[in-house]
Amino acid sequence: MWQRFSFYDFRVIGHYLGVLLFFTGLMMLIPLSVALALGEYEPAQRYLMSMGIGICVGSLLRMLRIAPGKLSRQQAVAVTSFAWLVVGFMAAVPLALSSHYASVLDAVFDAVSLVTTTGVSIASNPDHISYADNMWRFSLSYAGGLGLIVVAMSFGLFGPSSGHPSLYESEGRSEHVLPNVVQTAQFILKFSSSIVGLAAIVLAIVLALHGVDPLRSAFHGLWLAITSFMTTGLTPQSLGVAYYHSVGIEFVLMILMVLGSINFGLQSEVLRGRVKAFMRDIEVHAGVAWVAGTLIVFICALAGSELMNNLPAMMRTGLFTLIAASTTCGLSVVSSNQLTTVFPSGALLVLALAMAVGGSSGSTAGGIKLRRIAIIGKSAFETMKSTASPESARIVTNYYHIGRHRLDGPEVKEAMTVFIMFVAVYIIGALAGIAMGYDAVAAVSESVAMASNGGISSGIADSSAPVLLKIIYIAEMWAGRLEFVTFLAVFIKIFASVRPRRTWIKRED
Repeated sequence: MWQRFSFYDFRVIGHYLGVLLFFTGLMMLIPLSVALALGEYEPAQRYLMSMGIGICVGSLLRMLRIAPGKLSRQQAVAVTSFAWLVVGFMAAVPLALSSHYASVLDAVFDAVSLVTTTGVSIASNPDHISYADNMWRFSLSYAGGLGLIVVAMSFGLFGPSSGHPSLYESEGRSEHVLPNVVQTAQFILKFSSSIVGLAAIVLAIVLALHGVDPLRSAFHGLWLAITSFMTTGLTPQSLGVAYYHSVGIEFVLMILMVLGSINFGLQSEVLRGRVKAFMRDIEVHAGVAWVAGTLIVFICALAGSELMNNLPAMMRTGLFTLIAASTTCGLSVVSSNQLTTVFPSGALLVLALAMAVGGSSGSTAGGIKLRRIAIIGKSAFETMKSTASPESARIVTNYYHIGRHRLDGPEVKEAMTVFIMFVAVYIIGALAGIAMGYDAVAAVSESVAMASNGGISSGIADSSAPVLLKIIYIAEMWAGRLEFVTFLAVFIKIFASVRPRRTWIKRED
């Protein structure tokens, strides 16, 4: 029998969600400061009001339980699950009040897309969004890329429960860079801030050398650094990376996308001088083999495209686009229209497959993750080896991932479960798109882009899309970011909580 949530559980969960709402309200100081500094007074009014709403609502929820104590595992899972939706709805308030969204649902779609690092935007007239609004959008991308719970734990927002391992693990992270989960979260925040800061300076200099004015160079450099390292894929211009017409910028962005898709634990190993450990890792081997194989197929598929009329252009566009898909970053040097009309359908399917698998576990990337694919592959090889061996043989399979591990049943079971759930949601989203009249290949690609948080859109997700399809895509982005196990566990708990109890009546003879 499924264990129910008690009234006490809901009060505790509400308290911690209130903490996150309060923090989201405080985060609006960032775009508010930008608006005041640059004289954007209309956005300043929106962020001042939204900040007040966030702080007030968050404070009220916190009072549901003044001293909640330490979280239980099921409470931690619930807090993590609902954090992405609650923060997404709160983050949508200043966006919905602007003139760039046709409806509140569109603003919610964008906010959830940003915090889950999907990066698909359905804002209208994106080239004229204010600096303050763009600063808010990329701030959400930064927080979502790190993980809302990681950010909260880094700042100690949850008090005594900041060190609860279930909070950290239920957000799709399992490796501890440092012995303590709070120290691990703080390392991730410091490391990512250093990379983004350095990359922002480099990109700003490159933009300035291309004739962009200093203020615009500084902001665009920062935003591009955030969107590439956090594998979000959002850009401040509707043309995407193609707007900049710069090989240098594309090169820097590719480096950042790859870095963002590598496990933070592996990056910590390199910083400690353990390069051999990095080179031996199963995810590194799987990633190199996977990208090399898909790149060959992708280039072959592009050979028949009119857009790629020469080898250098094909290699430049193909390599950048495939890396963006494989890291689930979603940045692109071609438009959604070109993806569906100029690219062969085979090339679009390769991109969808690359997004479906995604990057490394414990990184900012989404998708099924390379580690799970490698584990499933090793398990299949072990099964075949066991079948071909004598009955007395004892087959033991080891692999290296931040240390030596033995392949065991529970690990394979977890990898297969998540794999099946991802594939099922990819199919459900694709069927929903097909049922609403969209092209089958485009619908498959769009569904994968949403559930994997990959973000290379085929153009289906826009303001004119059916309301039901937008809601389905929001659910896909949310479930994909939580990697399904946490997502489903919470809904089973809620179902058990609201299901009426059976009443047993003793029959007397």
